[in-house]
Amino acid sequence: MVTQPELQTKVNPEETEKLGLWQQIQEDWIAHDRDWTRPGFRAVAIQRFGVWRMQIQPKLLRAPFSLLYRALYRKIRNTYGIELPYSVQLGRRVIIEHQHGIVIHGDCTIGDDCIIRQGVTLGNRYVEHPFDAPKLGNRVNVGAGAKIFGNLTIGDDANIGANAVVLFDVPAGATAVGVPAKIVKSRNAQDNG
Repeated sequence: MVTQPELQTKVNPEETEKLGLWQQIQEDWIAHDRDWTRPGFRAVAIQRFGVWRMQIQPKLLRAPFSLLYRALYRKIRNTYGIELPYSVQLGRRVIIEHQHGIVIHGDCTIGDDCIIRQGVTLGNRYVEHPFDAPKLGNRVNVGAGAKIFGNLTIGDDANIGANAVVLFDVPAGATAVGVPAKIVKSRNAQDNG
């Protein structure tokens, strides 16, 4: 597996925007242990393709790519149980560690070097606010079965425990566990103690 220091290279936003589709997919492939058969890699690659095809103009030229994207998206969703729409703001080197039961709201933002495991839901909390979705910072580690609901922010380097139900903002470097989730450890508490 790729080590964390190798993944945590500092890159400015201008450089990120310049990455082409194949460069992003190659970076994701490396992050997924250079294994193209991993369902997480396939889901991320299809999401990247979905974003790329939206840049094709005019719409008439985009149409065949959109049909291909929809077919591949449904294949990933139905075969691996990973719903990762192209409208998600997906950072670099995001790892989907395992398959099944992963549902990510189309308006989510996921930062660089995040890890998402099986059974995770990132979604809205109230029917009246259908576009509210979580925003994950960089290097967020989301445990298996965790649920993160609503228009909230998970800070950089935060850990979300397995099966936690997060309904509030989690500060950077903190660990949230339980139902409903509570902060059990934060970087600031360690530094002061």
